[in-house]
Amino acid sequence: MSDLLHTPLTAWHIAQGAKMAPFAGWNMPIQYKGIIVEHNHTREHASIFDICHMGEFVLRGAGAREALSRIVTHNLDTLGPGKCRYGFLLNEQGGILDDLIVYCMGADDYMLVVNGACTASDFAWIASHLPAQLHFEDISAQTAKIDLQGPASYAVLETLLGSGLRSLKYFNHVTVEFAGSPLIVSRTGYTGELGYEFYLPADNAQTLWDTLCADTRVEPAGLGARDTLRLEVGLPLYGQDLDTDHTPTEAGMGWLLKSPAQYIGKGGDARVRHMLIPLSIPGRRAARHHDVVCLPQGEGAGREVGIVTSGSFCPSVGHSVALAYVEREYAEETAFVIKASRTELKAARAELPFYKNGTARMKLED
Repeated sequence: MSDLLHTPLTAWHIAQGAKMAPFAGWNMPIQYKGIIVEHNHTREHASIFDICHMGEFVLRGAGAREALSRIVTHNLDTLGPGKCRYGFLLNEQGGILDDLIVYCMGADDYMLVVNGACTASDFAWIASHLPAQLHFEDISAQTAKIDLQGPASYAVLETLLGSGLRSLKYFNHVTVEFAGSPLIVSRTGYTGELGYEFYLPADNAQTLWDTLCADTRVEPAGLGARDTLRLEVGLPLYGQDLDTDHTPTEAGMGWLLKSPAQYIGKGGDARVRHMLIPLSIPGRRAARHHDVVCLPQGEGAGREVGIVTSGSFCPSVGHSVALAYVEREYAEETAFVIKASRTELKAARAELPFYKNGTARMKLED
């Protein structure tokens, strides 16, 4: 693993005995005490995640909003300072190059947060479509990202920074000071729980991590739990559920395409040949990426109509769940068979969110 990239927290993870593995070219913690333990702690209390592998860009200068509007699917006309929005970076055919969050820091001043595996390609793509006079910079190397997620996350945040952030709304952000450096606090996350994401200088990451770890309500969680948490509430992962072969509409996210701008890929992004659907699978045996989805017994029985993109046992619902692309005409079917390794799995179309309280738990109750 000598050629893998390391986050500012990698040495800490190794010292704590975390199980490490390659992810998007980085040496990342998969688990500490166990995926199920970390998953349940996130659902019941609060967990912190090292997400420093994600990429961050800044774009600023006169005309930045107009230029960026021609590249991403986000409606920047309604994205004011202090707000952030999820959307997509598309190719000319409407296929998904990446999913990303755009932060409005001020007038014609933006931060873009992209997936770690796509950082270099995203930066090159965006730069090639920007006018030369704009300042566009990759700040990933000097920026750390730590996520705090779970129903106790606001109580932990209040202990850390005081009570002034209770009014922070979902998909809003604010910049405060921590340990003498700016800290961006964003009320976003990837678990279906109430949570916050922190952006700060990389050389201050260990201080923030240690401070959070000192809180008895907080435990570290690895990418294994992050995957089961996001899958329970149907949140897609780029490179598995999202890719250049499928459009946002096929991924079930056409409702996000509200930008009035003529952005790259517009028109093609509404193309629908397949649909990404959630599946419920009885028991603990999970479907895996690339397992084939077939029609069950009856007319057309055994016909291959799709492919699994993500699958796992999910502790909060007590059984396995999966996401799969199926041919459009079969997207409303309620029963399927998955041809998995060594066996066949019965699957039923599920309703989102898998974790029935997932959406509600993202709210901060007064």
